[in-house]
Amino acid sequence: MRHAVITGTGAHVPRRVVTNAELSALLGTDIDDFVRHTLGIVERRWCGPDESTADLAEEAAHRALAAAKLSAADLDLVIVATDTPEYISPPTSCVVQGRIGAVGAGAFDLNAGCAGFVTALDTAWKYIAGDARYNRVLVIGAYAMSKFLDPHDKKTVTIFADGAGAAVVEASDRAGVLASELFADGRFEAGMGVFAGGTAEPITHEVLDDGRRNRLRFVQKYPASVNEEGWPRIARSVLSRIGKREHEVQHWLWTQVNRSTIVAVMEALGVPLALAPMVMHKWGYTGSACLAMLLDDAVRGGAVKDGDLLVLTGSGAGLAMGCVALEWCASSARGPAGVAA
Repeated sequence: MRHAVITGTGAHVPRRVVTNAELSALLGTDIDDFVRHTLGIVERRWCGPDESTADLAEEAAHRALAAAKLSAADLDLVIVATDTPEYISPPTSCVVQGRIGAVGAGAFDLNAGCAGFVTALDTAWKYIAGDARYNRVLVIGAYAMSKFLDPHDKKTVTIFADGAGAAVVEASDRAGVLASELFADGRFEAGMGVFAGGTAEPITHEVLDDGRRNRLRFVQKYPASVNEEGWPRIARSVLSRIGKREHEVQHWLWTQVNRSTIVAVMEALGVPLALAPMVMHKWGYTGSACLAMLLDDAVRGGAVKDGDLLVLTGSGAGLAMGCVALEWCASSARGPAGVAA
C-alpha cells in the first residue's frame, strides 16, 4: 500500500508588521486588551502594495522544497489552497507553478475557506495513495486577506492577516498521513465572506461606491459551539479510525483564529494546553495558511519528533471543516525550514 509523508515545510510572511497599537490609533479606540487576551493576537503581517497571494505562496514553496531537498522539476502536482486568489482566473496554482519552475506538474486551486490547507493535505494524500503517477505533491496554503479588509471595520481588521505555508508530501512505504475527515454545513454560507466579485454580484461602480460587499464582512455571528463542539468532534472521529485516544496525541494544531477557543477545546478534550502550539500572537489570523505556517513553526523549532502523532484541524467560512491525523516521520523529513520575511 502506498503511503504519504511530509518531507519538507516552509512559510513566508510579508514585510509589514501591524501592531495592536497601530490599529488602536486607526480605529480611535483601544483594542489591545481584547485582541491580545481573547484572540491572542499581538501583531500581524499585511501585504504591501507590491505583494500578493502568489508572491507569498512562491516563497513558502521555495522554502519547503529546500527543506525536502527537491527541485520544483521533481514535483508531480501543485495544490494551492486559498480564498484570496491572485486572480479569479487563471488559477493561482498555475501562477506559482510557472514561477517556481514546476512546468509539467499538474496544478489546481482549492477553496475550502480556512479549512483549505487540511483539505489540500487530504487531497494530496489521496492522490498519492490512489495513483502511482503522483509521488511528490506540493501543498500550499496562502492568504492575503488584508487586500479585502475595510480598515475601519473593527470586527475584521483586528483579526485577519497575510502569510503562506507549504508542505512537500511524498510517497513512502511508511505511513505518515493516517486518516482524515471533511465536514461542511452550508447553512452558514452567508455568515461571513467577501460577497462581491463573483458571478452572483460582479464588481460595479455601485458595489465600489458602497464599499461593503467587496470587503470582508461578518454578516451573522457564528455560534461559539461551531468550533468549540465541532473541533473535538471531528478530531475524535479521526482518532477513532486509527485506534487512538486523545492522550496519545503529541501535537494538536488548530485554526489560529481565537486563543480562547483553543483553550476551551483543549479543556474539553482533557489534554494539556501546552500540546497546542500557537502563532497568532506574531502573525495574526492567516486563514487557509495558518495551519501550514503553524506546522512549519513547530518543525523548525524542533518540537516535532520522529513518531509523534499530530492532529491538524481547520475550519472557516462556508462552513467548512477538515481534520488530518499524521505520524511524523523524521527519517523522511529532510530538514526544517523557517519563515522568511
